[in-house]
Amino acid sequence: MPTHSPMAGDFADNPIVYHLLTDRFAPPPRQRGAEEIGDFHGGKLSGVTRKLEEGWFARLGVNAILISAPYQQILGWIPGGEGAFRHYAYHGYFALDYTVMDERIGCEADLRELVASAHRQGIRVLLDVVMNHPGYGDLESLDACGVDVLRPGWRAATPGNYHDYIDFDSTAFQQWWGADWVRAGLPGYQPGGTDDLTMSLAGLPDFRTESAEWVALPPFLARKPDTRAIELPQATVRTYLIAWLADWVRRFGIDGFRCDSAKHVELDAWLELKQVACRAREQHGAEPFWMLGEVFGHGIERNHYFDFGFDSLLNFHFQHHLAGAASLEALFDDYAGKLAGRPGYNVLSYISSHDTQLFDRSDLMRAGTALLLSPGGVLVFYGDETARPPGHATPADATQATRSDMNWQDIDEQNLAHWRKLGQFRQRHVAIARGRHSMTGDGPYSFTRADAASGDKVLVALDCAGLTRLRTSGVFAEGEAVRDAYSGWRGRVQDGHVCLHADRVVLLETDDVSQADTLTTIA
Repeated sequence: MPTHSPMAGDFADNPIVYHLLTDRFAPPPRQRGAEEIGDFHGGKLSGVTRKLEEGWFARLGVNAILISAPYQQILGWIPGGEGAFRHYAYHGYFALDYTVMDERIGCEADLRELVASAHRQGIRVLLDVVMNHPGYGDLESLDACGVDVLRPGWRAATPGNYHDYIDFDSTAFQQWWGADWVRAGLPGYQPGGTDDLTMSLAGLPDFRTESAEWVALPPFLARKPDTRAIELPQATVRTYLIAWLADWVRRFGIDGFRCDSAKHVELDAWLELKQVACRAREQHGAEPFWMLGEVFGHGIERNHYFDFGFDSLLNFHFQHHLAGAASLEALFDDYAGKLAGRPGYNVLSYISSHDTQLFDRSDLMRAGTALLLSPGGVLVFYGDETARPPGHATPADATQATRSDMNWQDIDEQNLAHWRKLGQFRQRHVAIARGRHSMTGDGPYSFTRADAASGDKVLVALDCAGLTRLRTSGVFAEGEAVRDAYSGWRGRVQDGHVCLHADRVVLLETDDVSQADTLTTIA
């Protein structure tokens, strides 16, 4: 049985991942109508790099950024929201060619610059990748790839009459991916199955990653003039996909993948991807390759996915746990009970995502406090720190509202300052993620986290106002110099307590002894 080998260093124990949709993170600022919700909005890799250079991510304390798949997506659009809008592949989930850049978000030089800029700041770059399915057969791509199934006048198609322009009974569809590569409801193809591994997710063609048959390049790729794809000897569908994805690691120094739709691909395939990607990563330094799984509905439990290459899984339950917990203490105690120490696995919690919902925009300071002080790993979805408003949506596709443009022109500065303080504090303290959790008071609510492996320790108090006296409970020694990372106050432990003027939150940490001469104590 394959075993999980945790990644060394604080990132493995305390991942703080910032998830952005490249197209929506730094696009040209302008008002957009409801009809544009599924369009490309113009965000670029260079825009992400610009924000890296401005220190946006470092000031949030994140140690990894997760960007949309950079490889080429379908060229056109499909009807979205039951024909309510044109749905383009701005999100990176409708792959056309895994071997070349999608020029709508940038070029290879842009990606190299982004990775180099991030690495200079000690920030890792993760790619959102899909091995379960390619994109739909859209009008533009079918035309450009020479698949002769389009009816005359197709360029005038609208979301309402789109499918009238495609001859779905034509055997010419064999010139697309081909029946050896995908399952699809098309002539000569096997239809999708009814189980997780063979179903056509959302009607998408399903890669036959379980097949042991050797295959040639898909017919359209064999003809495509700009592809980097070449014939591989004795290769299966899985072999090609893994080679194509690992090549982004080899060529650009990518640090990890978020594996979309993980439960819809065989576990052996994910393990093989991890092994090949690890070898590709070796030429770029000693840091191991890191893999995050999106297993829809997974919570904070450990299961067999961690034995097949995954370093972490997304925690889909945190949103509901936060809403339903009797108190933060109940939530923190439960999570620390499962994730403190080094139990051999980790999960990434979040409050908002691109395929569930945005957290209540009027309650982001409280939610940010809960998330960024939660045991385990965390994922910050772009705009939660700025109170990005939701975008347009339709009843048939509410997730589009989660993917609005970043609100650079209308940032909630108070919320941002709060998230930055918490994020930087978390980044410095692995005890937040892995420490033993102990409640120390309820007026105000306070707790300690102490990590035996590193010796790291913190004391946190919430809902504070004015003069606040906190018991240090042996975490900080008598006379020890301490600092509140939230207010900047410095002082010493006296009689087992600290006393300070607090504003909402106290984030107490050991102070640098070089600051001893400037310390103050409030009596």
